[in-house]
Amino acid sequence: MTAELLSMADWLASYGVTHVAMESTGVYWKPIWNILEGQFELLLVNPSDIKRVPGRKTEIRDCEWISELLQHGFLV
Repeated sequence: MTAELLSMADWLASYGVTHVAMESTGVYWKPIWNILEGQFELLLVNPSDIKRVPGRKTEIRDCEWISELLQHGFLV
């Protein structure tokens, strides 16, 4: 819900987050994008592009994997 997404944005900002990357899975990313837009540098990642990067990507580790790729500059 919107209130929770706004809380998430505040939480991210409280930790000094400047960049956010997320997969473009269906339409589920759109509300998150709309809330975070203007506060953070946003990257929308195609899931098939992430699978091409060497490493171990599983559904359980998706967010950790995307975070690692972003931190190392592999997402543009």
